This record gives sequence, structure tokens and C-alpha cells, in this order.
Amino acid sequence: MADLAAPMEGEKCSALPFAEEHRAALRAACAEDPELWPIYALSFDPEHFDASLDHWLARPDMHVFVLFEGDEVAGMSSFLAIDQERGALEMGGSYYRPHFRGTGFNWRVKDMFLRRAFGCGFRRVEFRVDSRNKRSLAAMAKIGGVCEAILRAERITWTGHVRDTVLFSILKDEWPNATSLRRRVGPDMSLPPPDEPSKSR
Repeated sequence: MADLAAPMEGEKCSALPFAEEHRAALRAACAEDPELWPIYALSFDPEHFDASLDHWLARPDMHVFVLFEGDEVAGMSSFLAIDQERGALEMGGSYYRPHFRGTGFNWRVKDMFLRRAFGCGFRRVEFRVDSRNKRSLAAMAKIGGVCEAILRAERITWTGHVRDTVLFSILKDEWPNATSLRRRVGPDMSLPPPDEPSKSR
């Protein structure tokens, strides 16, 4: 059985567990979209990057990955809220550099992470999306995520906004159906230009 925190290889994408050698490149990647961070639970703009990242790295139930396309740093994503007993975890903390959005990269990363989670014996992967984030809500529906609930006033973000969070899930037995959806829609899985920034969690 694969190690949840081990490096991953997907379709034209890969993920490495965060190491200090990645910090500068990831900081620079996150600085490319300063308008994104007000809709994030934490800010990874240059002023807040190190404190936010160190907060994540200190969590015992979180594995932070740096995403790549080829040798190019493309962003980050994480496994978190890992509950072995329940067979469930969350995928979140996702950020893609602007020029990777709308290219199918999101689909490829989600596929890579879901295959890893299910291959490690988890039966349920959850996603929590800010209710203001129209692009991410549409993207979750596009990959076959099931909307289970709206968690009202679920958290307070770094800006002080009291956030409603939309809970999605994908179960192990459902992912082959999502793969079939991809074959029907096409490999790009891109969306129309968003009216909100893209993020998860």
C-alpha cells in the first residue's frame, strides 16, 4: 500500500512533499495572484506566506505538497483532517499559478490525489469550498463531487469574514464514474472564465 505522504506522479503533473528547498519558489508562485488571498481562509501573500505555511506544517494531520508540471512549480495542495479510523480525509489548501488555471491541470491534480487516497485505503475524500467561490463550486461539480451540506458560519477567515462553507465528497466507488465523465467531456476539463478566484479550502 502506498504511503500517503510519498511523492506522487500523475498525468502531466507531480507532487513532492514540501521541503525547505521549495520555500522560495512556492512563495514566488503564491505572490503571482495577490487578488486571490482575500477569499482564502489563510493568506499566502508575501506578507503572510511564511507564517501561514509554518502553521500548516505544524499540523500533525496535514501533508503539504508542492505541485509541478515538468520541472516548473505550479502551486500547492494538501491532504488534511486525516482520519484513519473513519477512512476519510480532506483535500484542500490548493493553489495554482494563474497560467495553469483553465488548462485541465486541476483535473489532473485531483485525479492524482484521489488515486493516492483511495490506494491508501481511504474510502471518502472531502472538499470544503468557500460559498463565494463560484469557480471552485463549478469545478467540484465538474469532477463529480457530491454536495452534501452548506456549513453556515463555519469559520472566520484571516480577513475577519465569517465564511459559509460548502461540503463536497467523493467516495472510492464513485471515482471511476468521474473518470468516465472525463472521457465524455474531454481531457481539458476547463471552465469558462471565472467571476471569482479559484481555490479550495
